[in-house]
Amino acid sequence: MSPAASVTSGPYAPPVPSRTLTAVSADGARLHVEVHGPEHAPPVVLAHGWTCSTAFWAAQIRDLATDHRVIAYDQRGHGRSPASPACTTRALADDLEAVLAQTLAPGKKALLVGHSMGGMTVMAAAGRPRFQEHAAAVLLCSTGSSRLVAEALVVPLRAGRVRTWVTGRVLGSRAPLGPVTPVAKSILKYATMGAGSAPHMVEACARIVHACPRAVRHAWSAVLSALDLDHGVRQLSVPTAVVQGSDDRLTPPVHARALVAALPHCVGLTELPGVGHMTPVEAPEPVTARIRELVGAYVTGAAPGPGSVPAQNRRNRQNRQDGQGVPVGQAEQTEETEEIEETEETGQAGPAERVGRMKEGA
Repeated sequence: MSPAASVTSGPYAPPVPSRTLTAVSADGARLHVEVHGPEHAPPVVLAHGWTCSTAFWAAQIRDLATDHRVIAYDQRGHGRSPASPACTTRALADDLEAVLAQTLAPGKKALLVGHSMGGMTVMAAAGRPRFQEHAAAVLLCSTGSSRLVAEALVVPLRAGRVRTWVTGRVLGSRAPLGPVTPVAKSILKYATMGAGSAPHMVEACARIVHACPRAVRHAWSAVLSALDLDHGVRQLSVPTAVVQGSDDRLTPPVHARALVAALPHCVGLTELPGVGHMTPVEAPEPVTARIRELVGAYVTGAAPGPGSVPAQNRRNRQNRQDGQGVPVGQAEQTEETEEIEETEETGQAGPAERVGRMKEGA
């Protein structure tokens, strides 16, 4: 990764890893892997999205590495991982398995976190033995399993064939992104971030995205345009949480709701108001807090039993009964989690499940 790929100071400056290593995938592709934090701390594995790199997780790594073992890697062709002619969801799953094998002892459980294409990597690997051996729980951030181009809102046209065609040409463009200029940052912000994103957040994302080689960007865009990982979602049997920006144009909230409806063991949807596609950068504190919650519940602590109500949700319900409010920022997550629980308890489809069914029938 070139020096221009990331900022050099502040919360988005990539921390120096405790060590780096190379994981070799099934087809021989070499993957750059970074390990941060104490060796025997609870592990968290971070998989970044399309056109990004390990630098994308700087804020999470900086916070979590104080008391977690954080493992981050560059997807093939991104960051410090060399490009490979094999650009497929199978390759993404192979790569994640290679990273898990290289960094975790046999049987060691971890929280797996995927943003965008990193979430798709997790879905692709869900049925793999190595994944099932090591995944205690999953956090999916700003991602989807299918119909990415058709559902994207990057092009301001009415849904239909014309918008889908134009969106495919825009996202699959071979044109170089060029230097990080004010105009380039404005375009990137419109397409990938919420309107209220601070300049230093936009700067960090622009430097990371512009560092991705255009041939790599184009090759993976073709994979994303034809993506169909609905079967992978159904194989994600571990506790899985979803984080979504309400203003995401690349993977709009319809994807998150479909995931919630299809996941066998969903433990909540957190929708972040005013946030776009780059949730870990735009909303670092809520994303990091969700990671910590999931590690505490499923990696270091006892996960709630089937059909049980997590303690926080019981407290929130009691607070409402006592006339107290739900803490700000938890309302969206609580409502969605309770809807899932009520669906499990009654056997009736909640609104999110109905959205998923409608999507499947579209």
